[in-house]
Amino acid sequence: MRVLLQINRVDPAWETILLPALEALDASYREFVMAGEGYIPAPDRLLAAFSTLKPENVRYILFGQDPYPRPESAIGYAFIDGRVERIFSPTGLDSRINRATSLRNFVKMALVADGRLDAEDTSQAAIATLDKSDLIDTMDALRCNFEHNGVLLLNAALLFTHKEDSRRHIKAWQGFVETLLQGITAWDPTLILFGTHARAIEKLHAAGGMKKIALEHPYNTTFITNPDAYRLFGPMALFKKY
Repeated sequence: MRVLLQINRVDPAWETILLPALEALDASYREFVMAGEGYIPAPDRLLAAFSTLKPENVRYILFGQDPYPRPESAIGYAFIDGRVERIFSPTGLDSRINRATSLRNFVKMALVADGRLDAEDTSQAAIATLDKSDLIDTMDALRCNFEHNGVLLLNAALLFTHKEDSRRHIKAWQGFVETLLQGITAWDPTLILFGTHARAIEKLHAAGGMKKIALEHPYNTTFITNPDAYRLFGPMALFKKY
């Protein structure tokens, strides 16, 4: 188990939390994980989210469903697409973001929440006219801004094999998530749950006393105009340069 932490360059402060969490995986499933084949992200990216944010700095844990189903996109952080480099283009959003429904809707929601974009017009043309001089423009900068706000970016399942296996993997990782939440409860983070599969985490015993914010998955266009999303992410100013 320690070798998985080492190859992911996990911050040492996580060791006492993550080792028991990994041990909570079913033995045969744990062997599959440690074998390091047949899934994405690569084994040395599986725990990447724990390499750049210390447990005492976690204010929120954002749970998506599972990693992007592409090796170049799945890099160990929920919602951060490794295939996407730029956020904006002269015509609005970068073409790769514009094709990624969930990410596109999230960017639009954040721009509306920040008062930069009118919820009535979130078109490419409207985004193209925005003054972006004080905005970030890379996926890595977005990841850094999430972490600046204390957001740990995880998925209900930390790996992906095939779409039809998603439910099985989410169930397999429940012991890990349960033990992780038990280990981090002292820092009292708020759980952000995107979509039905992430909401299953509400039923875990360790989640019982934790604060939770449940939102529809961002692939739904209603996410763009969700006032609860505005209240949560607006103050974070996720696209502002620091």
